[in-house]
Amino acid sequence: MKRVFKRIYLALILIFLYVPILVLIVQSFNAGKSRAKWEGFSFHWYQELVSNASIMNALWVTVSVAIIATIVATILGTLAAIGIYSMKKRPQAVMMTITNLPNTMPDIVTGVSLMLLYIFAKVERGYFTMVLAHITFDVPYVVLSVLPKLKQMNTHIYEAALDLGATPAYALTHVIIPECKQGIVTGALLAFTLSLDDFTISYFTTSPLVQNLSTLIYSATKLGISPVYYALSSLMFVVLLVLLLIVNHRTGDNKG
Repeated sequence: MKRVFKRIYLALILIFLYVPILVLIVQSFNAGKSRAKWEGFSFHWYQELVSNASIMNALWVTVSVAIIATIVATILGTLAAIGIYSMKKRPQAVMMTITNLPNTMPDIVTGVSLMLLYIFAKVERGYFTMVLAHITFDVPYVVLSVLPKLKQMNTHIYEAALDLGATPAYALTHVIIPECKQGIVTGALLAFTLSLDDFTISYFTTSPLVQNLSTLIYSATKLGISPVYYALSSLMFVVLLVLLLIVNHRTGDNKG
């Protein structure tokens, strides 16, 4: 009986979470604008999506910011993870606490903090500040993805490479990084996914003239949602779902 209750409870949670998304996807293929009446199957709203200049511009901002932030955050996060791994136990614990702090903080706190920093530094908010903000919250996730692979590595492999004549730079690029490659890729995928999906931090660190998809959709809700955004949201859901499945698969491989 207890097992049946658990299954029913799980089923209700999944229905509550995913039925609205399923309705959204179905409505994106509705030929009419009405959400209460099915007027036939059509790709009309997907065609409108491609021809919408503001959405395409927001898509370019979203993808370009995510790519730049992912590349920079992956490099910084990997180097930071190697540095933290090389520390003694107490400094390492302090750095891990600092690294975990942004992950446990609400996004609105990070967003407002960065906004106040830009205002204090008299930096005009826009594309550049959004990129910096995304790098900031992506780095800790890369660090936390790379560190487990470093801890699985043989602790003497770096010294062995040096003893065999390798320079520190060569040992880093040809010994350490290949050993934690899976963690680096997982961290990069996670950073890219989080950057694509971010709204709160982007909202506080950009201007109305530079919008990514999440801030554009938020602005559109004030005027009434067009079915074009159903098509956009459906595509975003599918892309993010695929990326998250890849991340979870690679994370499971790393733990194994």
